[in-house]
Amino acid sequence: MSSIKLQVESAGEVRGKEMKILAAFLAAFLLLYFLPVEEPRVERAWQEGLAMTGWYAREHVLLCLIPALFIAGGISVFVNQAAVMRYLGPAAPKPLAYGVASVSGSILAVCSCTVLPLFGGIWQRGAGLGPAIAFLYSGPAINILAVILTARVLGWSLGVGRAVGAVWFSVVIGLGMHLLFRREERARARASARLPRPEARRSLAQNAGFFSLMAAVLIFANWSKPAETTGWVAAVHEWKWALTALSAAGLGVVLGLWFGFAWRSLAITAAGVAILAWSFPASPAVAFAAGSAGLAILCWRHPGEGRAWLDATWALAKQIFPLLLAGVFAAGVLLGRPGHEGLIPSAWVQQAVGGNSLWANAAAAVVGAFMYFATLTEVPILQGLLGSGMGQGPALALLLAGPALSLPSMLVLRQILGTRKTVAYVVMVIVFATVSGLLFGALRTP
Repeated sequence: MSSIKLQVESAGEVRGKEMKILAAFLAAFLLLYFLPVEEPRVERAWQEGLAMTGWYAREHVLLCLIPALFIAGGISVFVNQAAVMRYLGPAAPKPLAYGVASVSGSILAVCSCTVLPLFGGIWQRGAGLGPAIAFLYSGPAINILAVILTARVLGWSLGVGRAVGAVWFSVVIGLGMHLLFRREERARARASARLPRPEARRSLAQNAGFFSLMAAVLIFANWSKPAETTGWVAAVHEWKWALTALSAAGLGVVLGLWFGFAWRSLAITAAGVAILAWSFPASPAVAFAAGSAGLAILCWRHPGEGRAWLDATWALAKQIFPLLLAGVFAAGVLLGRPGHEGLIPSAWVQQAVGGNSLWANAAAAVVGAFMYFATLTEVPILQGLLGSGMGQGPALALLLAGPALSLPSMLVLRQILGTRKTVAYVVMVIVFATVSGLLFGALRTP
């Protein structure tokens, strides 16, 4: 009887899966059949989708996504699982786990898409759901540069509100996800506890140095130009490529000393990158691309850990990259780029977020959650919306929901966490952003 029951359940699952595929085919067919391609707005929307996808490929894939994928692959191969379980695991002390998660995310000036490979890396190594979600939110939301820029451009109150709200969010949403899925977390912790713990090949300090250098390459290569020409932020931008090169050189030394990469191969790769940097001083991305390709070749030629690092990085890239591009294209079609129209008129958005009502805050949180914001671009966008009548509360709601979420990140998160956890995370971010906007708007209203 039990085998018959299992066969019936299996047949039902297959039928359900096939029905979902059929529904998707029908939806795509009806969309294409009735799509008014001759309408100027629809034509512009497709162009916006392609333009935004091309912009993302130029500005974020090479400098942001590829380094993040290498870091995530390194986490899954080089980081000892026992260390992850100690600091971020389900059984780790809550103050330690959430403190480490929020601080680790805050030092990375990354967008909602770039943080995904890093999140996937620590999640695969056994981090608890709550601390992993805290890291996922804190990476793009608690961005020190973005908080400073928000305070300078939009006012100190929004800057402080963003900083306080984002820190609070990362912990509260992480705890909320842990409580919602605590049974699954207990089962996952028990299963992880039964797994053998391999001995660490390097000390914690050596791994910390390795990942700090990789993070430095990611941070300096993406250091944005500030509005002001003085101060330490402008000074770092002035020397960003020199600092990137110095961090990459340090990474090469570490790979030779601690990971056993051949010094001759490292020297040849470094020389090739240096020649390209000297030959194309106005296009540093050329040397950066060569360095990324060189690292991939070095890993491929290195038996053992190097090849495993490349395999883990490639596995994450196959999982994340196609969904990111599809999501960026869809976001461009629906909402367009800043200053350009998509299918949804920007006037509708401006009308929806005026004032400080519950509807205005909820609309700002929802729009922010689905719209894609590159690092630091949310500030000039909000500056324009505030000039068009947006309330202070909805502005904070968008700041708290927008950088941490986007349609592309939702698609990838669903692949990593599943539908239920992704929906719960998105709903929590939107609800908390809405409530925070309401409270902030009430305090700011005379």
